[in-house]
Amino acid sequence: MKTYHGSCHCGSVGFEAELDIQAGTIKCNCTICSKMRFWAAQVPSSAFRLTRGAEALREYRYHTRRDAHYFCGNCGINTFSTGESPALGAFHAVVLACLDDLPVEDLVAAPVRYLDGRNDNWVTPPAEVRHL
Repeated sequence: MKTYHGSCHCGSVGFEAELDIQAGTIKCNCTICSKMRFWAAQVPSSAFRLTRGAEALREYRYHTRRDAHYFCGNCGINTFSTGESPALGAFHAVVLACLDDLPVEDLVAAPVRYLDGRNDNWVTPPAEVRHL
């Protein structure tokens, strides 16, 4: 477990997250995740801290309106999402590209779990993942 620091492009939003990158990452094929090439690590909400920029954050919800996607209202960068799952309870899904101190070598070595969010099938990965 390591504490990573992240931010949006303009620096208005900042956060910390305690995560084990080798425990795995996620990529989802739902409509929003595939459009923004969402690659994240899920952590229990207790392992996430917003350090600055609450006033700059904007929230987007769609479809079931269950999960919230947060982005900087100034630069538009998606920084994290929130939701609930049976396995984690309340969680934050931290966008890996926003982690300022995650070495590229660690990122490319991280395991990836693919989610079939397009079909609300969170157990079986989608048949096609190359575009994610």
